[in-house]
Amino acid sequence: MKVKKRKLKWKNLIVLIILLLCFIFLFASIINLLIWKFHSLKTSTQIKKVQQITIIEQIVETTENITQIIAPEIEIPKTNPYWDYINMNLINVDFTNLKQINSSTRGWIQVSGTNINYPFVQSDDNAYYLNHSFDKSYNSAGWVFLDYRNNINNLSQNTIIYAHGRIDNTMFGSLKNTLEPSWLNDTNNHIVKLSTENENTLWQVFSIYRIPTTNDYIKVNFANNNTFKAWTEMLINRSVHNFNTSISANDNVLTLSTCYNNTEKVVLHAKLIKREKRQ
Repeated sequence: MKVKKRKLKWKNLIVLIILLLCFIFLFASIINLLIWKFHSLKTSTQIKKVQQITIIEQIVETTENITQIIAPEIEIPKTNPYWDYINMNLINVDFTNLKQINSSTRGWIQVSGTNINYPFVQSDDNAYYLNHSFDKSYNSAGWVFLDYRNNINNLSQNTIIYAHGRIDNTMFGSLKNTLEPSWLNDTNNHIVKLSTENENTLWQVFSIYRIPTTNDYIKVNFANNNTFKAWTEMLINRSVHNFNTSISANDNVLTLSTCYNNTEKVVLHAKLIKREKRQ
């Protein structure tokens, strides 16, 4: 009888421990959910604020505009949407109010066919804005930020912008939409627009993919033209869609990177096709 009682005590103790662990897990999950929701609301408020205080103009080309079309090194067929893209308007953003909130504002990014329409910032590392908002308050939603190795006023061969892939589609949460056939099949989507204090630029998408977390696509500069060309060919071969866009050794690449889940990334690459110095 004593043996049976001891076994019952141990069984009861194990059940109690399991129930306790389940309760702790449930409690922690609820707390994390509430924190996520709180930070999500703060982020939405921040987004509304920056969009309300920012003037974004569409630039219509005139003889006064000094616009540079990046001439392709190989002939592009007239049926290629590139010829439509280079006629698209650039965006021109007034950064006065944004810089008053955050002096580290480096530019504004728009990605066609997504919710991405935000100012981007920069720190001296790639960690700070993973958990700080545009106004530098702590927020697990983070903000859109430029790689610390890049200089937006002197473009590297690869300019990289990051943000969290939020499930509420804020930050780079809607970048995953670029993997969908509805986005890919609409050529009007294959454009990214940037505006900085010094120039406005237009970028043509040439690769989109989902990949297990790696760092081989976030190189900034390359040893030589052959290394760069091999790298861009790797990116093109990864793409889930053929954009019929070639990359030359003299091109500048823009890379957007975000999380798809805990182990995978969604990555978009585009090349510079049009730029205009600001007056």
